[in-house]
Amino acid sequence: MKVVAMIPARYEASRFPGKLMKNLVGKTVILRTYEATKKTSLFDEVYVVTDSDIIFNEITSNGGKAIKSKKEHKSGSDRIAEAVENMEVDIVVNVQGDEPFTQREPLFELLEVFKHDKNKVIDIASLMLKIEDEEEINNPNNVKVVVDEQNFALYFSRSPIPFPREKLEATYFKHIGIYAFRKESLLKFTKLPMNKLEKTEKLENLRFLANGLKVKMVETNYPAIGIDTPEDLEKANRIFKLNENKQ
Repeated sequence: MKVVAMIPARYEASRFPGKLMKNLVGKTVILRTYEATKKTSLFDEVYVVTDSDIIFNEITSNGGKAIKSKKEHKSGSDRIAEAVENMEVDIVVNVQGDEPFTQREPLFELLEVFKHDKNKVIDIASLMLKIEDEEEINNPNNVKVVVDEQNFALYFSRSPIPFPREKLEATYFKHIGIYAFRKESLLKFTKLPMNKLEKTEKLENLRFLANGLKVKMVETNYPAIGIDTPEDLEKANRIFKLNENKQ
C-alpha cells in the first residue's frame, strides 16, 4: 500500500494573510509543517502542493518536495486531487499546512484503518476528539461529528450535535480536519458538485456524505494545533521554545 502525504498551501489566507511564511522559531510555518510530517516516517513521499512561487521556493530550496498547481482551486482537496491524478498511489493524506505540531500517533491511527479494510468499504478516514467544554461545543468554528456504531460519520455540523432534548448526558466529538483518502475516492469527490448541505454549513465533508462516500472516524487524544491568527503564531512560538529548552 503506497501512502503519500500532501500538504495544500495557499499563500493568501483571509484571517491571517501570508501566515504559512511567518517565522516560527527560525523557520517558516510551512517548512515546520513539512518537516514534522516527514519526521513521522509514515509516508512514501511528502509533498507541499501550492499555488505560490514563494511557498514552492521555500520548500524546494530547503531540500523538500513541492508541486505547483496548474489550475485555480477552491479547496485543498481539489488542489491535492490534481497533484495525485497521475501518481501511482493508494492512500492520500491531506495534512493542513498550518499545523507545524503534526505528530506521528494520530496519523498512524488514521492509516491503520485501511490496513484492516480488506473489502475497501472505507472511502475516507478522518479524526475526531472528544470535547466536554461547553464553550467549545457551542463554538461554530469547531465542527462536530456524530457517528454510527461502527464509527462511520452520520453528519458533520457547526451546531452542537446531538441535541440533548431531555438533558441526558451527551457525548460530543470535534472533527479534526486531517483526511486520508483512497485515491479513487478523492478523484470522485472533486468531480461532484457542491450540494445544499455543504453550501449551508460551508463544510466540504458534507459532500462526502450526501454522495454516499463512507467516512470512517478515528477517535484520537491528540488535539490539532493550527495557526489561524497572529495570536496562534505567538502561542506556537512559545511552545516551540519551551520544547527546545526541554531537550
